[in-house]
Amino acid sequence: MRSRCGYVAIVGRPNVGKSTLLNYLLGQKLSITSRKPQTTRHQILGIKTQGETQVLYVDTPGMHKMGKETDKALNRYMNKAASSALDDVDLVLFLIDRTRWTEEDELVLQQIKRTSTPVILLVNKIDRLEDKGTLLPWLGEIEKKADFAHIMPISAQHGHNIEPLEKLVQEAMPESVHYFPEDQITDRSERFLAAELVREKIMRQLGEELPYQITVEIERFRVEDKGILHIHALILVERAGQKKIIIGDKGSKIKQIGRDARLDMEKAFARKVMLNLWVKVKTGWSDDERALQSLGYSDL
Repeated sequence: MRSRCGYVAIVGRPNVGKSTLLNYLLGQKLSITSRKPQTTRHQILGIKTQGETQVLYVDTPGMHKMGKETDKALNRYMNKAASSALDDVDLVLFLIDRTRWTEEDELVLQQIKRTSTPVILLVNKIDRLEDKGTLLPWLGEIEKKADFAHIMPISAQHGHNIEPLEKLVQEAMPESVHYFPEDQITDRSERFLAAELVREKIMRQLGEELPYQITVEIERFRVEDKGILHIHALILVERAGQKKIIIGDKGSKIKQIGRDARLDMEKAFARKVMLNLWVKVKTGWSDDERALQSLGYSDL
């Protein structure tokens, strides 16, 4: 049997479950998740090797409409990161949320239509459908929107229909040598993953209280005495009020964020971690191209 290898873009509007799907496919956490839209900001490569087939999944930020509140350099970067993932891939997985179709779903569809890549439409979160009888008529309606290779109802969280989806994905991969060693799961560094884990805990703890203009910069990442990994992370916010929210009453919030992030890091890096967090106000960073580049939001 000849080896296969190819790229699969996972796309959709914010909060449809793209990162949850990637994590389920890989069998471990790689992309951070929260209920807050636009949690994912970068393209995240997840590598899954099974026998002779290697699938390179590209998780993407949610494509979203630009408006008064979202017309910032960070939003432009996220939309570009999402749309550019459609270039030079072998398959597209387009996620939507149950029987909802929004303007942003239409925006994603129009981006997909500019390519000739086969598309599998995934109707996600079907476990949360209140009336299961609405699903079949909806699938009949949705297939008229484009020439999809397949349409599948799934639950990325609970794994419903993921096995047959993986079979379709593997069959779509072209014959090729594998691009990565079989035990590698991403091309992202541990420093990047550490920053993402801190950001995830902030979004989960404070998602309702904070705008998403926070980012995390790793200033130190080094194994020191007794094999302990020392990580110093700087949390950047845009206003002094946001700094107070993250720190919390007598430091309660930042302690909880640090504790939760450290436990996930110890699991991810398989070693004891000493994590130190600081919060700093950096006004306007999310709309400053140079600041974004220095924080790792580089040109695509």
